[in-house]
Amino acid sequence: MASAERIVMDAQAVERALTRVAHEVLEHNKGTDGLVLVGIRSRGVYIAERLRNKIRAIEGVELPMGIMDITLYRDDLSRSKQRPEVKGTQIPFAVDDKRVVLVDDVLFTGRTIRAALDALMDFGRPLNVQLVVLVDRGHRELPIRADYVGKNLPTAVSESVHVRLQESDGCDEVVIARAEER
Repeated sequence: MASAERIVMDAQAVERALTRVAHEVLEHNKGTDGLVLVGIRSRGVYIAERLRNKIRAIEGVELPMGIMDITLYRDDLSRSKQRPEVKGTQIPFAVDDKRVVLVDDVLFTGRTIRAALDALMDFGRPLNVQLVVLVDRGHRELPIRADYVGKNLPTAVSESVHVRLQESDGCDEVVIARAEER
């Protein structure tokens, strides 16, 4: 039986959440001084680009932005039978003494963020690291929490959350899919 999807955020809700988060980041950091964005591949990059555009519109400042590929930092590589596809990390600025805002689409177990933190530390020592996620669905396996959340979305472990963005999927929405029955 195919999984049934339920839309929990439409395009307007995604837009409102990202606008709110951009303002929260600016308020918390008292502006943009020393602030950089790093999007985690793949949808985290698109969300980071949108936040960068919103911050430019609000503050008139172009924040430095990088792209993080955490593939080689994952703790499940040895369990996977597939060869990982590494797309590369591009951080064209020093992270030393910067306030780094990591950006991802969904926060679930915390393992992706742990891998991103490990990867980031290979680039230097930030002043601090903050986390933006569009959706926090709970079920943490590691003691990691987001500083800025577009939407807290309680889910069952058996459900999956899909973030669809215009840049990669042709539409903006967040859906919950029930696990397929076996």
